Amino acid sequence: MAKQKNSATVTAQMLIRKPASIVFNAFIDPEITRNFWFTKGSGKLEAGITVTWEWEMYDVSTQVKVRKITPDKQILIEWGEPATTVLFDFQELPDGTTYIGITNTGFTQQGEELLEAINDNTGGFTTVLDGAKAYLEHNINLNLIADKFPKGVSQH
Repeated sequence: MAKQKNSATVTAQMLIRKPASIVFNAFIDPEITRNFWFTKGSGKLEAGITVTWEWEMYDVSTQVKVRKITPDKQILIEWGEPATTVLFDFQELPDGTTYIGITNTGFTQQGEELLEAINDNTGGFTTVLDGAKAYLEHNINLNLIADKFPKGVSQH
């Protein structure tokens, strides 16, 4: 029997000083995304497919089911175990910048496990957006994901 999902929601957001088409493409194309998030993706995100994202430094991977793509506007995926839903929303502003919001819902955990999931996902998505901003605006890979849990300091 599947666990019931609760109303917990994780959000993260960031202004990136690039047009929505560039920011959107950075999250669709694993050759760009690997500069600020995972280290390897099995393919570009397209509606209806499943791709694999890998974080080689942690020997971790996840299946990502792409539910919906609205070019330059939204990406809707399911990922993780138990699976949650993640919506990436790209809002191009009049000055040519993009406000990206990430919303993660569908958690089944309860109590302390739910608090841990919310904390991990909030921190994780905030770190991803910080890395995307540095890479897309300044062409700098800050190694934020790799440095978040360095060997010898943290087990993650």
